[in-house]
Amino acid sequence: MRQSKFFMPTLKEAPADAVAASHKLMIRGGYIRQVTAGVYAYLPLGYRVLRKAESIIEQEMENINVPEMIMPHLLPATLWQESGRYEKYGAEMFKLQDRHGRESLLGPTHEETFTEIIAKNLKSYKQMPLALYQIQTKFRDENRPRFGLLRGREFVMLDGYSFAATREQLDEQFDDQKSAYKRIFARAGVTVHPVIADSGTMGGKNSTEFQAPAAIGEDTIATNEKGTYAANLEMAKSIDTFKQEAEELKDMEKVATPDCDSIEKLAKFLNVPATRIVKSILFIADDQKVLVLIRGDKQINEVKLGHVLDANDVHEASAEELESITGSRKGGVGPVNADWADKIIADETVKDLYNVVVGANETDFQFKNANLDRDFKVDEFADIRTANEGEPDPVDHLPLKFTTSIEVGHIFKLGTYYTDTMGADFLDQNGKAQPVIMGSYGIGVTRMLSAAVEQHLTERGVAWPKEIAPFEIHLIQMKMKDEDQTALAEKLEKQLSAKYDVLYDDRNERPGVKFNDADLVGAPIRITVGRGAKDGMVEVKRPTDEKATEISVEELNEFVNKELG
Repeated sequence: MRQSKFFMPTLKEAPADAVAASHKLMIRGGYIRQVTAGVYAYLPLGYRVLRKAESIIEQEMENINVPEMIMPHLLPATLWQESGRYEKYGAEMFKLQDRHGRESLLGPTHEETFTEIIAKNLKSYKQMPLALYQIQTKFRDENRPRFGLLRGREFVMLDGYSFAATREQLDEQFDDQKSAYKRIFARAGVTVHPVIADSGTMGGKNSTEFQAPAAIGEDTIATNEKGTYAANLEMAKSIDTFKQEAEELKDMEKVATPDCDSIEKLAKFLNVPATRIVKSILFIADDQKVLVLIRGDKQINEVKLGHVLDANDVHEASAEELESITGSRKGGVGPVNADWADKIIADETVKDLYNVVVGANETDFQFKNANLDRDFKVDEFADIRTANEGEPDPVDHLPLKFTTSIEVGHIFKLGTYYTDTMGADFLDQNGKAQPVIMGSYGIGVTRMLSAAVEQHLTERGVAWPKEIAPFEIHLIQMKMKDEDQTALAEKLEKQLSAKYDVLYDDRNERPGVKFNDADLVGAPIRITVGRGAKDGMVEVKRPTDEKATEISVEELNEFVNKELG
């Protein structure tokens, strides 16, 4: 490809609203241009990277015998109403009506659509296991689109779905997809951690995220130094090392605690450590009033709590709800005589505590020396706390390390979450109707490109991994009027283009302009044809090299094959 014919509008400076390094690079390098908030055009350079990433995905899906197809972007609302996600999905869904008033949506994902197809066309256990996938543009009405391709309203995504007759088949499909995803990210040069994750509105109980460590990442993952444990902070577990020594139970005493509406204020006022306080917070789970208890030095993890409660809507009670239900404002609520609560759930940190401080269900009053089982009861204990950095992990008991990261993939064991609701049944070996068992698998392809840039930035540009680099070789001629340089450059272009993607900079520009643009292109190999052309010498440079190296044309093939082989 001749650079004089290649549309690559570079900029010296990124726009002021570009914060993420990947966003700045892709704007400056002429990879993408914003059309409207959160919506981008992929210019030729960016589209080449996108297609190469998609090609890797297609090859790896082929390797595990998963065929590709395509679904419509425009979907009927009735499908999502049938699954119950039309309202649950929230404000991110683009909803619209046609001229006849029929409701539709722009697909943010396609579980319902695939389930409907399967319900109508898959009737026997003999047709399974089966898996399908597509690579398609998705739409989500992000409240605050930001960070370029990382948080957009329109993006490219692989979404795949598996269909099984047995749990064993689902487990095998899930493992095949997980292995394929690892190969995809490795080939794309994106370092990832597969981590335990929350399924969110997708349904199902078992899911794994693929998180790419990056400074701009919006997620936090917890890992240990051996890599034997990794989880999204929303789901991370840790070992609580605090242990209160057993002591004689004291008489419970009601005390005034004016203006103590936080654990810090209460601990200071009573001159007790936070580990002596049991924090009580009222949650509304659908129609249930649930009082949640946790030791004062810990924080409730609402994602974990949501899994325990298994309710459609879980939220902390508002100030008005709190006072109406308990008779107390914030800080005064507690488990003693909490007859108004439908259920009391406690974090495991509340076990084995003695003579603790709890709210007295009266504003500005607490009970001292309250004790579990004697003064208050708990219906269920569970791990509902947020893990802290440095706490021992639950596998090897090594300190947890927190890392910011970008979610680039997510796979789910959905089970029968959709097929039960949408009537996707098959006949088993005994002729009995059973719901199809599903899995769901996704890669944010455009997010993967941003993650690759974030992980492979150089001082002046980017060093693209070779399998997704827009061009494998950037051939630069210094003086276009020099006949020796032109002859050698054109010879190398013809020779190298037979095997590799080559961008030949044939522009009549200053060397500084050419080299600056080359840093933004980030090809694995830069070949410069300059003064040494008449002697059969060229300069070669990798994006991470400080300086170029002069080699002969005879040595060039060996160098290129070794680097790109």
